[in-house]
Amino acid sequence: MPAVTVRYVDGDRFTIGIRDHEVEVDQPLSDGGEDTAPTPTELFVASLASCVAHYARRYLARHHLPTTGLSVTTDYRMGSHPARVTDVRIGIRLDSAVPHDRRDALLAVASHCTVHNTLTHPATIDIALADSPTPTVESSR
Repeated sequence: MPAVTVRYVDGDRFTIGIRDHEVEVDQPLSDGGEDTAPTPTELFVASLASCVAHYARRYLARHHLPTTGLSVTTDYRMGSHPARVTDVRIGIRLDSAVPHDRRDALLAVASHCTVHNTLTHPATIDIALADSPTPTVESSR
């Protein structure tokens, strides 16, 4: 399995190691962070949007359709109890029109990207404490 390592920096900042890349996360000033990077939730939504964009581009290229101006925009709503993203709206834009007979197929491919599939068919998630050094116990004299 590919590994991703998240390391604490300071405050609410963390560095995420992904293969040979690093990404940072933080929290907004209004939530006690320094606003030096996106939040984990923003990266989550960005992950979904970029996955949709990737699948859309691949579809367009495979069918020799123009990819000029391809962009994907999302907005999302937060919920509570438990804290989570409750709604995500995704819009795919292109500078040129997609032929009418290709629109449904493009949307079908884009909506079956890996991240979307993972959300609609949830992964098993196991959270545990990793082995850590044995704490030092001071003896009282």
